[in-house]
Amino acid sequence: MDAYCSDCKKSTEVVFDHSAGDMVCSECGLVLESHSIDETSEWRTFANESGDNDPNRVGGPSNPLLSDGGLSTVISKPNGTTSDFLTSSLGRWQNRGSNSDRSLILAFKAIGVMSDRLGLVATIKDRANEIYKKVEDQKSSRGRNQDAILAACLYIACRQEDKPRTVKEICSVANGATKKEIGRAKEYIVKQLELEMGQSVEMGTIHAGDFMRRFCSNLGMTNQTVKAAQEAVKKSEEFDIRRSPISIAAAVIYIVTQLSDEKKPVKDVSLATGVAEGTIRNSFKDLYPHLAKIIPNWYAQGQDLKNISSP
Repeated sequence: MDAYCSDCKKSTEVVFDHSAGDMVCSECGLVLESHSIDETSEWRTFANESGDNDPNRVGGPSNPLLSDGGLSTVISKPNGTTSDFLTSSLGRWQNRGSNSDRSLILAFKAIGVMSDRLGLVATIKDRANEIYKKVEDQKSSRGRNQDAILAACLYIACRQEDKPRTVKEICSVANGATKKEIGRAKEYIVKQLELEMGQSVEMGTIHAGDFMRRFCSNLGMTNQTVKAAQEAVKKSEEFDIRRSPISIAAAVIYIVTQLSDEKKPVKDVSLATGVAEGTIRNSFKDLYPHLAKIIPNWYAQGQDLKNISSP
């Protein structure tokens, strides 16, 4: 790399000394920068066995939600033994000592699996873990459907991080919990959090535009059609259309695709959005009187709007 050298009075090639952390001019030897931090990876193995090529040099990060920070020591089985570990005093105390956080670890793992299946970012997963920890600390969720509780924590976390997912999407990755069970668990968790915090729980407002990019991607729509759908759904918020944001998003997607060369039947839109076909039809009827003001002029004209057939 090149850098300006004050002694050479010009831009010269510099050499980075990794051992000292110095950046040195290759022509005059002047140290241009000292004690630099090397941010590259240091792939050294600290494994006991010489044949182990594991590049990891540190363990996992600490977890403040666990009593020991997630950094507890695990006593492994002695080499060549099978039952001595279970009968030894160390093994028994190890099992007793790990019981306190075992349920939390399993719950965090389940939330992580659901997050990965939905493609959610780590901040949403961490927020869901925090919500579950608060509910678990109150010891009031025992006897309830834990799968629904975990799914509801993830749903609330998505809302609070402004990345909402529909209950149906959450239900698709939940371990057998139904939409009704998740809905009841969500109301229960919100009530418990309000009791703990002493104030109402803010979950953010859902807008139809929050789902457009994902729904359009499921249908494989072109960029121009997606742009028109996003503008149309934003315009629809100016009108008093008493439908859920998800239903409006599905209806707008259906309308926009009918105005393009890539027409989608209502059945495909229903599968991509999770909205029932009947609900899409009813939302279409509510949007139809406002199409001239909702659909962008650069995408479709008045005559094109009149030719849209009802789903």
